[in-house]
Amino acid sequence: MSAAPAPPSAAPSYAAVLRTRYACRTFGAALLGRLSYGMVSLSLILAVKDATGSYAVAGTVMALFGLTSVLLSPARAALVDRHGPRRALLPMAVGYALSLTALAVATSWPGVPGVLLGVLAVPAGVCTPPLGPVMRTLWSDLVPDRALLRRAYSLDAVAEELLFVTGPLLVGVVAQLATPSVGLAVSAVLVLTGSLTLISAPPVRGWKGHGKGSAASAPTGTEAGAESESESEAGVESGAGIGGGRGRRWHGDPRLRQAIAVSASVGICLGAFDLLVIAYADDHGAPGAIVAWALAAMSAGSAVGGLVHGAVPWRVGSGTRLAFLAAALGATLIATGFSPHPAVLVAGAAIGGLFISPALTTAYLIADEAADPATRTTAGAWVNTALNAGSSGATAAAGLVVGRLPLTLCFALAAVPVLLSAMTSLRAPRRRRASPPGPRPATAPCSRSAAR
Repeated sequence: MSAAPAPPSAAPSYAAVLRTRYACRTFGAALLGRLSYGMVSLSLILAVKDATGSYAVAGTVMALFGLTSVLLSPARAALVDRHGPRRALLPMAVGYALSLTALAVATSWPGVPGVLLGVLAVPAGVCTPPLGPVMRTLWSDLVPDRALLRRAYSLDAVAEELLFVTGPLLVGVVAQLATPSVGLAVSAVLVLTGSLTLISAPPVRGWKGHGKGSAASAPTGTEAGAESESESEAGVESGAGIGGGRGRRWHGDPRLRQAIAVSASVGICLGAFDLLVIAYADDHGAPGAIVAWALAAMSAGSAVGGLVHGAVPWRVGSGTRLAFLAAALGATLIATGFSPHPAVLVAGAAIGGLFISPALTTAYLIADEAADPATRTTAGAWVNTALNAGSSGATAAAGLVVGRLPLTLCFALAAVPVLLSAMTSLRAPRRRRASPPGPRPATAPCSRSAAR
């Protein structure tokens, strides 16, 4: 059975996205599995700390899990592209769930050796299913209209933002009712249930994967002339050579390099801000609750910004839009460093958040446009990896400079990478003009016959 594509809409809306055939079922399954990612980090830290009594061990175990999960994300996504979700995603989900269950059992025993927990954390990180990249690839197949696809990506980004707010709250509830190790078990159940439901959805059943070398032999006409929704609106080509039998890989595409660079720099801003807001509260004698308020305000701003970004009919190209969003985020972060009062800091965090989801949504759209049909999931995973790697690296770097440099200067330094990426993006060359804008052609049957 094939999933019929949503018809092009003269006035695309979020309701139209959700009315797309199989969209709610597929999106709901992916969100259920991704809720695990909103819970697992805090659950793991609390569970290891309770079991070992050591923050150092908890931090080390979390680092092992996080590094393997982030750094191997493109490799796992490549397996999905090559073999399809049913063959690649299922063993990842099972391995991830079993590893988390083993960690839940191990951390329920006080005095468990930290080495054992580290050994168990590594396979969990290795097997983390790329549910986000897979869902974004499915959106690209389910929604052929580029304006509607932008709304789908915005909705996806906002929902993911809310998951990472809801997840820690659920961990707090679980910790009150039981123990943090139960949170690990709940995370295992969520990811396994979500993944199984996702791979049973009709759009996924027809996604067979491309196998070795198939990108070079993509059928003639596969996404030939696909355009960036925003650059199509501006009359600028973004999709030349993506399909049409030429099999161009995305690795050398300057648009993807732009998306990865901006995503990494946004991650740097986010990772540094988490620590800088704590230092700000200490310097100004503000209550610890101000940290939670600032982070919540940034998340709320990101959600609002994402919804607005998806609803606006942009007339500028996606590359230009990404550059301006990055520049706005950097400028806001610098201004926030001069906040004379904690309330101003919270307001600055909310304003900065307005640009986060739109920037990431645009980066994911560019990655989808830059990739050929055989590498969409991998391209999106690189953007996601850049975000997470930038965040982790910035948190460590900020810890080295906070206390040694004026806090205002620390805020400015955190904004430098995103401002540089914005300036570099604005200098990126344009491509030749495209064919008239319109809905994207359906993907060739040999790649995902039931994906639409």
